[in-house]
Order: sequence, then structure tokens, then C-alpha cells
Amino acid sequence: MKHTGLRHSLPGCLTATRAFARATLRRWQVADRGDDIVTVVSELLTNALRHGIPTPGGAWPRRPVKVGLVQPGEWVVCAVADPGDRMPVLREPGVLDESGRGLHVVAALSDAWGCTAPGELGKVVWAMFALSR
Repeated sequence: MKHTGLRHSLPGCLTATRAFARATLRRWQVADRGDDIVTVVSELLTNALRHGIPTPGGAWPRRPVKVGLVQPGEWVVCAVADPGDRMPVLREPGVLDESGRGLHVVAALSDAWGCTAPGELGKVVWAMFALSR
């Protein structure tokens, strides 16, 4: 299997993941931050697929990219695990850059975000959202 096939399925992955997030939040009756959470899940997944897996011609990932949502009490936590060994970097994109703003969106919409230290199995980038009930 060629690695490049995963890159071509990015729009399909994002559509399915956004639908999963919306359905999960609806089931949990989370309405007040739903759009923010879906947007952040989409940004984190995009980053994982673009930066957390080897480039074409590289070794196939040790682990798949995974997306999870949990609701511990008055919070929703979204997490995206990828096999990458590099920490995400919040950088200042140029005015004309077509990418590089994803983590700014994550930081602006979530109450907190971070990343586990990359290890043998990769890393997890997460974002937390306080709920007002």
C-alpha cells in the first residue's frame, strides 16, 4: 500500500470526522461549544495527517492516526494521536501563506491545548473546552 493514498483521502477523512464529532456532541447534548469543538477536531486531524505521518517514500506509520472525544464532567476533551515524532509548533505564518494557522485556531477556540511528549508510539495533541450548563 502506498502512503500517498492517505493524503488523497484527506477531505473524506475530515468530513467523516466532523460528522462523528457533531453526532457525538449531539448525543452528549453539547450545543454551546459544538461548532468550536468540531473546528478544532478538524484542525488537529488535518495537522496529524499533514505533519504526523511520514512523507511519501518514507516508512509507513507505526500506528494509525486516531481521533477521540471524551466528556469528563463539565469539559469536552478532543485528542488526536499520530505516529509522528515532532512536537506541534505554533508559528507566525506570513500574510500570503496558505497554511500555518491551524494551531492559532486551536488556541483561539479552546480553553487549553497541548501535546504529549513524542515517544515510541507517537504523540497526542489535545484541546479542552469548558461547558456552560
